[in-house]
Amino acid sequence: MKGNIAIIAALEGELKPLVRGRGEGSWKRRGSGKGCSVWEYRHAHGCWIAACAGMGEVRAAVAFTEAEKVAAVDAVCSVGWAGALDGAIKAESVMGVSLVVDTKTGERFRAAEFQPSWPVLATTTRVADEREKKRLAASYGAKLVDMEAATIARIALARGIPFYCFKAVSDDADARLPDFNPFVAEDGRLKMLPFLAHVAVRPGSWSGLMKLGRHSSAAAKNLAEALYGWLDESPSVRGLSGDYTEKQR
Repeated sequence: MKGNIAIIAALEGELKPLVRGRGEGSWKRRGSGKGCSVWEYRHAHGCWIAACAGMGEVRAAVAFTEAEKVAAVDAVCSVGWAGALDGAIKAESVMGVSLVVDTKTGERFRAAEFQPSWPVLATTTRVADEREKKRLAASYGAKLVDMEAATIARIALARGIPFYCFKAVSDDADARLPDFNPFVAEDGRLKMLPFLAHVAVRPGSWSGLMKLGRHSSAAAKNLAEALYGWLDESPSVRGLSGDYTEKQR
């Protein structure tokens, strides 16, 4: 993919297989603000910039800002883990997203690479549990859920650049996991010690967490492979319009 492409995730674990995928020294770690991680891959037609700054809309905007400090961004791709809302979608799979719905504002953003068979993703302000997943599926016709994609899509629209979205499924629709929300810090990361103390006395959650760990690791590796397949394509993104907003009917 020719041009400067920003690849925005929430957490380092989502990006590590990508930035390690071309051998030692291919990706260069760049200086960044507190709580952020940024890598750059230079190629003959521009660069790829991978950035993460934590979960949620505020931190997603921070990651995008950090990416823009490296180079003028021609297109942006929201990537990372997402939860499945449909039982037919299995953990560890990677999916292109056709439409992102911001559940807080009702805005709908269409991806530049739109395929009708690709799923709708709902962006929420909190980590969705099993009950919330059912509500999101029923209310929005969504099949995936995350916490960042709508923010990235909105920024892309404001900048007039194309928005893309690929998500790796970390947990099935019926996954039973503890409530992560009380342990998400202001920097969008998990307060690990309090969280571990919380689950240590709740053995019923251990199996689900172990599955989440296995699925997340495999999903990140599969995402890296899928992203390289997309990034290595030849078209240029420079000069493409960023107005892919889904018009309300």
